[in-house]
Amino acid sequence: MIRFEDVAKQYQDDTFAVKSLNLEVKKGEFFVLIGPSGSGKTTTLKMINRLIPLTDGTIYIADKRISDYDINELRWNIGYVLQQIALFPHMTIEENIAVVPELIKWDKERIKNRVTELLDMVGLDPSIYRKRKPKELSGGEQQRIGVIRALAADPEIILMDEPFSALDPITREKLQDDILALQRKINKTIVFVTHDMKEALKLGDRICVMKNGKMEQVGTPEELLDQPANDFILNFVGEGKKLHNERVKLEKIAKPYGDDIKIENLADSIPETATIKSILERLATEEQLPVEKNGEIIGVINREILIQYLSDQLNERGQAHE
Repeated sequence: MIRFEDVAKQYQDDTFAVKSLNLEVKKGEFFVLIGPSGSGKTTTLKMINRLIPLTDGTIYIADKRISDYDINELRWNIGYVLQQIALFPHMTIEENIAVVPELIKWDKERIKNRVTELLDMVGLDPSIYRKRKPKELSGGEQQRIGVIRALAADPEIILMDEPFSALDPITREKLQDDILALQRKINKTIVFVTHDMKEALKLGDRICVMKNGKMEQVGTPEELLDQPANDFILNFVGEGKKLHNERVKLEKIAKPYGDDIKIENLADSIPETATIKSILERLATEEQLPVEKNGEIIGVINREILIQYLSDQLNERGQAHE
């Protein structure tokens, strides 16, 4: 869907923000760019929609060079969500969401229906929120509007530049859950920038770790935890490697086993005190695993539950070292 071929960005003082980047983001993938400050992750993101021009190399979208797209055509098909939400304060929420659909000449009825659909999608009652102004919304509500405004014209690609980093931890975690649930419905190609490994592990189908403008490793959360490419990755992931071989008391995190959960083969259960490594190996090929304790099934675990557990543990250990 998005392909970087030998992409570089060099500034007039001869410093490189990005060096010789070769990378492919798959269609429908939630792809995370992460790295320390100055690693080039935001520059990489902004080159996709030509907010920052390339110095060398080529970026393709759907096998067409971005330089061959009309700039408006390109950006209308790419939603963009910033840390600074930048809603227009004098406009209603409906008017904010409608900006791009109006630019591309959607009719009023279609826009109205789209606003209703999007507000419903993120749990904001259209009859209440449609005519409100941004100042009447909480930070979390404003960020939800920022997300759905980026979705308004149904673009194929969404770019998100640290969209949740200015929010309090509780609101941030809720919006992370919301964006995961939303992605399951809309299946867009999302490129997401963060400096928070906990967030990256929770959200990313794949994660690209950058340092000094170069790609250090690309892989799934499990691959980064299990097979760090070098000491930088190992240290950046932090306690993830240690966690990987720990045993987990799954009883505390498993989803309770009830009538709404169908388990076809109870013999394929995993013990309640399994290691992270063994759970990940199973979840690589299975949607969910029955959890067994004392000969009985006590619940199920899936990839999302395990990644959330790993993220929480990384966060707790990081705080303990502060």
